[in-house]
Parts: sequence; C-alpha cells; structure tokens
Amino acid sequence: MTLQQLLGIELPIIQAPMAGVQGSAMAVAVCNAGGLGSLPGAMLSAEALGKELAAIKAQTSRSFNVNFFCHTPPATNARSRQREVAWRAALAPYYKEFGIDAAAIPGGPGRAPFSAEYADVLAPFKPAVVSFHFGLPSAELLARVRGWGSKIISSATTVDEALWLQAQGVDAVIAQGLEAGGHRGIFLSSDLSTQIGTMALLPQVVRALRVPVIAAGGIADARGVSAAMALGAAGVQIGTAYLLCPEATTSQVHRAALKSDAARHTALTNLFTGRPARGIVNRIMKELGAINAAVPDFPLATGAIAPLRARAESQGSGDFSPLWSGQNATGCREFGAAQLTRELAAGF
Repeated sequence: MTLQQLLGIELPIIQAPMAGVQGSAMAVAVCNAGGLGSLPGAMLSAEALGKELAAIKAQTSRSFNVNFFCHTPPATNARSRQREVAWRAALAPYYKEFGIDAAAIPGGPGRAPFSAEYADVLAPFKPAVVSFHFGLPSAELLARVRGWGSKIISSATTVDEALWLQAQGVDAVIAQGLEAGGHRGIFLSSDLSTQIGTMALLPQVVRALRVPVIAAGGIADARGVSAAMALGAAGVQIGTAYLLCPEATTSQVHRAALKSDAARHTALTNLFTGRPARGIVNRIMKELGAINAAVPDFPLATGAIAPLRARAESQGSGDFSPLWSGQNATGCREFGAAQLTRELAAGF
C-alpha cells in the first residue's frame, strides 16, 4: 500500500505542522492541492482547536492531519522555581534594556500535550491522520484515536525511536533529520549527539522498519523530494519552504530573516521553549549561547522571554524571536501553498 492510499491523499507531500506560524488556512490550501495539510494543536486551547477544525471541514473534503505534542509537563517544585529564577536573572539585562518589569511577567507553559480534553474536541471531526511529536500519548488516548479510524504517525530522530514507534503500532514514521527546522522530535534520549542528517537517517530507518517512512529535514524543492524517494521514503514532510506562503502567519521579522543571508546560519537552541529546536541564529542565541543550562524545562521557558520578543518585534527586530527554520531555506516561496505543493510533487 502506498502512502497515498494509506492516508487518503493524491500526492506524497505532507505539510509539516508548524505551531505559531500557521493555522487552518495553510492546511486547507495543501489539502485541496492533493497533499496532506496539517493543523498544529500544541499552542491552541480546546476552544480554538474546535474553531480551526470547523474551518478546515467547511473548506475541504480531503484528508487532513492534526498534530500534537506528547511531552510530560514538568513538575512545579523547588528545583523548577530555582531554574525559573536563574533564567530570569540571565534575562535581567535585557529586561532593563527594554524597560520591562520582570516581576509582572507571568509564568506558565506555552504548549500543552495531547489530552482527553483535546481528544473530546477531535472526536466529532474524525481526522484522517493524527500525528505526534516527542513520542506518543498514553495507550488509552491512542486507542481513542484509532477508534475513529484515524491513522497515527509520529516523528523519530533515531533508528531506536523509529523501532519504538513501530512497536506501538503507528501507521507510518517520520524520519526527522538534523536539518529540520523547529523542535527536534527526540524522545528516548536527550543526547543531541544521536541526531543525524536526513540522508543518513532515512535509509537506516527504511531498512529497519516494516511501516512506511516519511522523510523530513532539509527537503526544500522537487529535487530534494526525488532524493528522499530514491533513498526509500514513501513520502516527505516539508515545513520551512511553506513559511513565506501568504497562508502562513509568519511574522514580518521572521519573513525578513528567511529572505536574508542570515537564514544560512541556523542552530539548535533551547532558549525559547526549553527543548532543542532549530532556528536562525540571532542576538540572544549569540549572547547567551544557543543551548543554555539555565533555561527551565520545556515548555516553561516560553513565558520569561515572550515580553522581550514582543518589545523587539514592535521595533522591527527579531533579536529575541524564535526564527524557526531548517538548514535549507532556499525553497521558501512567496506564492500560494497549493502551488508550492504541486511544484514539490513534481519530484515524485
């Protein structure tokens, strides 16, 4: 069975779910072009998720994907409070620079894991595909999703993670190479030395698994799609190339960075959320180090840096923004997501 048959799509192109820079409009455009459009749910409230799902259903009859994170929220205890204090101390010079009252900044997570509440919202819509990042939710929640007839896919960054996902019964595995923008899907380990490039990871995962493998990371055009398929991929998942599309909600400073020479220099950083994610190197990454031990556990780092981001962006600066991008931004195009999807599919 091909990936197209498995997921009910025409083209083996999956638009990567990109929380914070897209909503239903992007997903709808990709679905109607024949690919698998994706809606990121990690930063949406249950109410907002329901509205976005209704918008998708109203505009397409095609298969679509809804994506969620599967992290375990960190405990609130003395250690976590100490980390928060240390992190805000590291940011104190920037608060002073922008005239921000650190005491007035609320704490709390910026991203929520898949839960029974989310499942309740999803149930009436029965999406064709539900995908996960950072592993999988509980067996009980997985059983609910399967009960709707939804196919389940998740990201793996190593062969061991891919084998673990297959053992849990996923329908396909996304092999996420080191080049990929945004959060690493790493979940069996926190050792970043285990992370390897797409073209090295992909054939190893394909050889190890029985289920279809979807390539992700550094694929920006039809030639990249062809290369992935030649190495055994059943399809590809692409995110960065869609960031300049009009359907994306990418900020102006983020768009400017993607179109500049700065996009050639990306790094994994934990500064913005507490987990390693790839973005364009900016001022705060240079000055505090892309990976900093003072950063609170995911996703608690988000609150402290948010006002700095807002103040800088209001002045046209991305110095404190998570400028998510893969290592290959050359495929970014300022035209519709449907056209981009069809152009990418020319490599199939």
